[in-house]
Amino acid sequence: MKSLIGNCALLTVALLLGGVAHADTAAAGLDSAEGRLAAYRRMQCSMTDGKESFFWWTGTAYGHVPGQPDLRLFRVEGINVRRCASVPHAERGDGFRLISREILVYQDIETGEMLRNWENPYTGETVEVIHVANDPVNQPPQHPLRRDGSEYPLPLVTQGNDWWWSAAVPLFYPNPLGGDYQKYVGGTYHATEMFNFKGKLDDLLDADSDSATLFVGWVRLAQWLPWMEMGSRAGKMYFHAGGKKVGDYENVPADFRTVIEEHFPLYRHAPPMDDNRPNETSWTYFKKVMESRK
Repeated sequence: MKSLIGNCALLTVALLLGGVAHADTAAAGLDSAEGRLAAYRRMQCSMTDGKESFFWWTGTAYGHVPGQPDLRLFRVEGINVRRCASVPHAERGDGFRLISREILVYQDIETGEMLRNWENPYTGETVEVIHVANDPVNQPPQHPLRRDGSEYPLPLVTQGNDWWWSAAVPLFYPNPLGGDYQKYVGGTYHATEMFNFKGKLDDLLDADSDSATLFVGWVRLAQWLPWMEMGSRAGKMYFHAGGKKVGDYENVPADFRTVIEEHFPLYRHAPPMDDNRPNETSWTYFKKVMESRK
C-alpha cells in the first residue's frame, strides 16, 4: 500500500542525538494542526522514534476483460514494516517522516500457497511469478504547517467513538519499463488506489498511548502485472483486500511469518531512520530483477 509516499534526505534530531522522541500533542484532539498530525502519526506508526510497527493485509486479485466475465486470478497477502522519525522545523513546527518497506505475495487461488509459477488463463502460458518486494517505501516529512502555510488536515469522519477516512489516489506517470517516447506512443502507467481506514477515537486520541489500532480496506485498479506477459491485451486488474495495523511482528499470522523468514528475511525490520534512497515500486523492482538476469 504505497501510493501515499515520497522520499526525503532529512535526518532527524532524535537520530542525531541517539535519543527517543515522544510527541506530546495528542491531547489537543483534532481541533489543532498539532493534534491532527499527532493522530496521523499514531495511526501510521508509533509516537516513539524508531519503534517498528507492522501492517498486514490479505485479499484477492481479479482480471477484467471487456465482454468477458471477471476471473479470480490469485490471492494476495502482504505486510508493511515501518518506523517514524521526528523532524523539527523552525517555521513549520515539529513533524515526522515515515520509513518503511513492504512485500506482497501472490498465492494460489484455491490453496493459498505462495506461487512460483502460474498458468495464465488468458494466454494459456505458464509464467514465473515475481512477487512485490519494495524497499524502501517512504513518506516525506509532515509538519503542522504545510509548505503553502495552511494547517495540516486530517479529513476524518467521526460518529460517536468511531472514526473513518476514505482516500482515492490516482496514479499516472511514465512506466519504468517503457522507453523515451511514452508521451507520443503511450505506455504510461495508469492506476488508482482506494483506501478506507477506521478505528476508535478514544484509542486514536489517547495521549498516554504509544500507537493506535486501525483497520484498513484497499482496492487497486491497475494494468496487467508485467510478469503475466499480457503485452497490450485489453483489460485490467483490480485488487480487493483488507487488513489492520498489527503492531509487533509476533502479531503477523504465523504462516505468513514463515513466508517472510524463508523468502524475505530483510522485511523482518524497517529501514533505518536516516534512509534516503529513492522509493521502490513493483514496476521498478520487476525491472531490477529482469536486468539482473541479463
